[in-house]
Amino acid sequence: MINIHEPQLVWLFWSLLLVVIWAIIYFFLKNSRARKEMLIISLWTSLLGFTEPIFVPAYWSPPSLFDLAHRTGFDIESLIFAFAAGGIVFSLYSAIFHKIERKISSNHHSYRHRFHRAIWWSVPVLIIFFFFSTNLNPIYDFIIAGTIGGLLAAYCRPDLTKKMFISAVLFFILYYFYFLVLIAAYPGYVRQVWNLENLSGVLVTGIPLEELLFAIILGFYWSSVYEHFTWRRLKNL
Repeated sequence: MINIHEPQLVWLFWSLLLVVIWAIIYFFLKNSRARKEMLIISLWTSLLGFTEPIFVPAYWSPPSLFDLAHRTGFDIESLIFAFAAGGIVFSLYSAIFHKIERKISSNHHSYRHRFHRAIWWSVPVLIIFFFFSTNLNPIYDFIIAGTIGGLLAAYCRPDLTKKMFISAVLFFILYYFYFLVLIAAYPGYVRQVWNLENLSGVLVTGIPLEELLFAIILGFYWSSVYEHFTWRRLKNL
């Protein structure tokens, strides 16, 4: 029998729990196209799991399947987590407020759209810049770049601002309680796995402050990426 309390399985079961939340939202979506878009976004977002070596061990060092994280910096669980988180951030707002994506007519393009490509690439460029030019922990690279990129996206696409801010709040709330499950199920896991000495060291109800900031910024920035890239806007079902 598999013991889910084995250290190397905690990260796996925690990431799979996020997939369960993803599935609930997926089946809550009433529109088949919205489900398809959520799946596509999740598949693309899962590729961000390959950035895990940037964060291990600088940010954290979780025991993982086959001890991959400790041996290579990469782990399978990160792909699962990124898959679920990306789809949830993208679809949570639409699922709650019953919105659907519609293509924007070229007649409705704002003059601000001339910055479209530069803004869309701003976050990865800023992350790379901060990573190689500063000694900041990689999580702060993402938080700063995501904040700047999100604000620029809101400037370029002000019609998405409402979704971005509400998505940030929604994902923060969801992620907060999701993280509390980890703390309740595996006491002491945070102090064992997160590199708190390299971070602020601030724990909010046992949750690293950086994790909560990550949730806010991911919800704010990532919720706009698909519409921004594909020139779509939200409309009521």
